[in-house]
Amino acid sequence: MTKHRLSLFDTTLRDGAQTTGVDFSLDDKRRIAAMLDDLGVDYIEGGYPGANPQDTEFFAKRPPLRARFAAFGMTRRQGRSVENDPGVAALLDCDSDAIVFVAKAWDYQVRVALRSTEEDNLAAITQSVQAAIKRGKEAAVDCEHFFDGFKANEAYALACAKVAVDAGARWIVLCDTNGGSLPHEIERIVTRVARVIPGEKLGVHAHDDTGQAVANSLAAVRAGARQIQGSLNGLGERCGNANLTTIIPTLLLKDEFSQNFEIGVTAEKLTQLTRVSHALDELLNRAPNRHAPYVGASAFATKAGIHASAVMTDSRTYEHVPPESVGNRRRVLVSDQAGRSNILAELSRLGVNLEKDDPRLARLLDEVKDKEAQGYAYEGADASFFLLAKRVMGETPHYFDVERYSVAVDRRFARDGGFEDAGAEAIVKLRVHGETRISAAEGNGPVNALDLALRKDLGAYQRYIEDVKLVDYRVRVFQGGTDAVTRVLVECADGEGGRWSTVGVSANVIDASFEALVDAIVYKLLREGAV
Repeated sequence: MTKHRLSLFDTTLRDGAQTTGVDFSLDDKRRIAAMLDDLGVDYIEGGYPGANPQDTEFFAKRPPLRARFAAFGMTRRQGRSVENDPGVAALLDCDSDAIVFVAKAWDYQVRVALRSTEEDNLAAITQSVQAAIKRGKEAAVDCEHFFDGFKANEAYALACAKVAVDAGARWIVLCDTNGGSLPHEIERIVTRVARVIPGEKLGVHAHDDTGQAVANSLAAVRAGARQIQGSLNGLGERCGNANLTTIIPTLLLKDEFSQNFEIGVTAEKLTQLTRVSHALDELLNRAPNRHAPYVGASAFATKAGIHASAVMTDSRTYEHVPPESVGNRRRVLVSDQAGRSNILAELSRLGVNLEKDDPRLARLLDEVKDKEAQGYAYEGADASFFLLAKRVMGETPHYFDVERYSVAVDRRFARDGGFEDAGAEAIVKLRVHGETRISAAEGNGPVNALDLALRKDLGAYQRYIEDVKLVDYRVRVFQGGTDAVTRVLVECADGEGGRWSTVGVSANVIDASFEALVDAIVYKLLREGAV
């Protein structure tokens, strides 16, 4: 049976740039475009040339892509001709393969937002599409507010889509701009539209304001749409856009779609999806969503002992797809709910092999439960768990002793009483191979200063930690009140791409932080084979 070809249109660099707190640099946009192109999407929407200097420069020096490079902008404005509209001129003149014109498809929006007439809006769509085609560019029309417009005035919404087709547009994209439509509504409306406009020309652009943008996109495909617009990690204004990081594996790994449709992303490239998702978050300096479908750190995590036993026997018992298919991995969590299966599975993943009847296994399980009762959490601190296991097994080398540390916070005020500057100084005293070493460092905070001081001079071990850096720091209060126990999780990375997490617990947040920092250094030394 011949499969239908679905086109993937990525709008991370345009609609994703509307995300609160996201501000792409020009270099960011180039790197993200390269990742998307390598993944295999069909269209990459670069932005809005002419609207801001950065997008204009991005198109002036467009990246080399296999995907079609699309520019976004408005149809010609009311009262202007296409030839005299600077916005349309910027689109026509930019170095793009395709132009996506946004056009109102709701008569209410035409009157209120554009302050135009229904007839002039239709004419603007026609004339803008024809101008793009005349310049040798592929034209698409994003029918903004289409689903709300269809519910309010079906005839006019269809007319907007129909004039775009008649003018020669390659794609008519039905947009759920306010994000309030539900899957059954999307499927019903797209089915109706597909009777007027061929499905191979229909696309869908869904927003996630009801948490159903992915479901709405898939509903549109079932109803006949053949292009899906979305963004990596669901970036977008308000609650975000349809998440291509969820849509792509669903299309490839779920039989209803994989048996009937094909996309430009191959099974081989799909194994890079988790890496791409996390790389985007790294560029944005955001912590990845641990609970994201397919690519989150918890997407294939099992905590309860009975579930862990079943997963280790047959992964299909609690996994809907193999984690390796999307570049993720199975995680059998170590926690106070853990059983022997959890411990054995995590040890095996970390390269530690114990037999089921090894008496050290029972001691380790008891130690984990005792530690977690104190406030430790090893679910997100695999390096600390590895060290705990090695210590219980008597296999941890003794690298150094911390004799003492101190940290001082310095806050300076201007003469007028206003805030001027703040910083911290830390001193760490260590004994390495019987030799005392004292290191001091300044940082922008107490933990930063301690981290720098600790890693400043480890004597014979210094060469092993030169490329280590602290990349994430999280604090949780384990018990409330003024005597609260604080849990600190730190994540470190090295120059070879390794990442590991450690945990510290104390009533003193600085002490908890220092414990986690020490564990991070010891783990690195142990992994490097230092003796």
